[in-house]
Amino acid sequence: MAGGKGTRVSEISVDIPKPLIKVEGIPVLERQILLAKKYGIREIIICIGYLGQKIKDYFGDGSDWDIMISYHQEDVPLGSAGALGNLRNQLNEDFLLFYGDIIMEFNIQRMIDYHKRENSDSTLLVHPNDHPFDSDLIETNHENHITSFLLKPHNDALIYKNLVNAGVYILSPKMLSLIPENQKSDLVSDILIRSIEEGFHLFAYNTPEYIKDMGTPIRFTQVCEDISQKKLTFMSLDSPQKAIFMDRDGVINEEVDLLHDINKIELIDGVVEAIKLINKSNFMAIVITNQPVIARNLCSLEELDDIHKKLETLLGNQGAFINAIYFCPHHPDGGFPEERKEYKIKCECRKPAPGMFFSASNEWNIKLDESYMIGDHQRDINAGKNAGLKESFLIETNSKNALLDQVKSII
Repeated sequence: MAGGKGTRVSEISVDIPKPLIKVEGIPVLERQILLAKKYGIREIIICIGYLGQKIKDYFGDGSDWDIMISYHQEDVPLGSAGALGNLRNQLNEDFLLFYGDIIMEFNIQRMIDYHKRENSDSTLLVHPNDHPFDSDLIETNHENHITSFLLKPHNDALIYKNLVNAGVYILSPKMLSLIPENQKSDLVSDILIRSIEEGFHLFAYNTPEYIKDMGTPIRFTQVCEDISQKKLTFMSLDSPQKAIFMDRDGVINEEVDLLHDINKIELIDGVVEAIKLINKSNFMAIVITNQPVIARNLCSLEELDDIHKKLETLLGNQGAFINAIYFCPHHPDGGFPEERKEYKIKCECRKPAPGMFFSASNEWNIKLDESYMIGDHQRDINAGKNAGLKESFLIETNSKNALLDQVKSII
């Protein structure tokens, strides 16, 4: 989709279309095409509008890149979905959809494999970011099935999971049947939301990889800096990742005995600054936490999910984010009358066992021997050792700025 006027970024260049603006010497759209080609995609349709002839002049039929490029000229803007509706006769198999103002470096094949494995009608690439409060957010169930969209602007009281729609999609051609012909329509608000109501299967593909639009001067400057620092390469799941793992209670939020009340979760001083440092580094920020409140039947999985949403909201509202939260719901000791017996087992995920670290490593291609653990209990330290981490650090429970000081020492 490369037909927009790019009014927000026009001060950078007024005489070329936004997708041809060069970032570190290469046009944005060319970067996208090269990424697609890297993963074996050879047929590309570019929807053009404003100054579209310049895009055609630059890319031609794609033969210089050893691919096939065709064009759809949009004389009357029909929104992010309208142009797709006019391509319904050409799009007869599942296809990737990119917006032409996004700088990205992600493993496309992993997303395609996920889309096929889930037999998805639409797969949306999602990720946490540092401004979820003014982003379109996605809600999912525990199987990553999209249940709703939370479109901006948001109510100040909203409690959310920091899952932002990144603007990259894999769509089944059956989705095109929902698009009205020759009418302006928006892909999310008019089509995807309706598709959920009509029983289509939408899934969220969550990745920590680099996806960022360069549609404003500030964001343009930031992506140029990120590319020059090779951040896109470091963040690609083609490359082994590094993580700073953190316990939850007593390290990120105030320790409350068997926390199960969402109203009692409060961040410890210095935590936001610490996680912001991790976000800006080449490390992922991952929470690894034992949550026997499930086995004790003090709260449900849904209530624990709400607690984690509150945690992500408190961080997100101040510009910090967690890449992932892993929790163990089990507890080996029985004998409580209200307990949930199915969770009263000896497992491989409850710290000091290393199971949650191994799950994170498998999911995110994390190199454990280059990663760290920060906890407030000896079981955290032992779990890090059992997982083969580079080093684990013990900090004092509920200690102000303890996490910040430790993160500074690592980064």
